[in-house]
Amino acid sequence: MLTQTKIQIDPKDYEFIKKVYKDLRYRSLSEYMREAVNAKVREDRKRLRELKRMTAMEVIGRTPYDNLFESIEGENFENR
Repeated sequence: MLTQTKIQIDPKDYEFIKKVYKDLRYRSLSEYMREAVNAKVREDRKRLRELKRMTAMEVIGRTPYDNLFESIEGENFENR
């Protein structure tokens, strides 16, 4: 179910949208607005994911790692 909300846009943009939404084969002005908002949300989600990924990579790079094989280092496994 869709949530109804009010938005404010520039009057010039609104006039443009009113003129061209039929030429662009949208069923209604509302559909045009929904598509525009959905496109922006997808773009912002990608950007947010990228920011989180970059932050995670920086954190991973800063933390020292433990040598998990230190306890068995130097053992000769061929003679076991």
